[in-house]
Amino acid sequence: VLYLFCAALTEHKILFLSSSYQRLTDACRALLALMFPLKYSFTYVPILPAQLLEVLSTPTPFIIGVHSIFQSETQELLDVVIADLDGGTVNVPECVHISLLPEPLLQQTREALSMVLDPELEVADLAFPPSTVSASSLKMQDKEIRAVFLRLFAQLLQGYRWCLHIIRIHPEPVIRFHKVR
Repeated sequence: VLYLFCAALTEHKILFLSSSYQRLTDACRALLALMFPLKYSFTYVPILPAQLLEVLSTPTPFIIGVHSIFQSETQELLDVVIADLDGGTVNVPECVHISLLPEPLLQQTREALSMVLDPELEVADLAFPPSTVSASSLKMQDKEIRAVFLRLFAQLLQGYRWCLHIIRIHPEPVIRFHKVR
């Protein structure tokens, strides 16, 4: 999930494959939901019809879902990150470099996600674990996962004002983003 999240944020092509149309739609929508408060502004097609498979050769980034019976048509795509939802694998081609999160944030996010999805791991190594550790309901898990990613964005974007450069030459001040800082 973090590979797909980082691929979407860094504007890569992402293709979901599954034999279930519901799973394709859910996976595409979930990836967009994890990007909140940002909005994905490129091509987004949760279920691509068979007649439009040539769209996968576009040079622009996309998030597209394709039924797995068309998997053979997707094999020649060299610059597309392919997530097989039925097999549970993510294939990143050699020519694609996905920039992951900075290291302290990456490890913190992995740990937070694993605690949400498998809370028994938190107490697995304790000599005297509590008698009951229960997983959250699906609705609560959804909120906890959203909170993990929202906290990640808050940590990533904190201090952005240091990079703003105010130019007062014009009657109205102009604010520019200064990349060196």
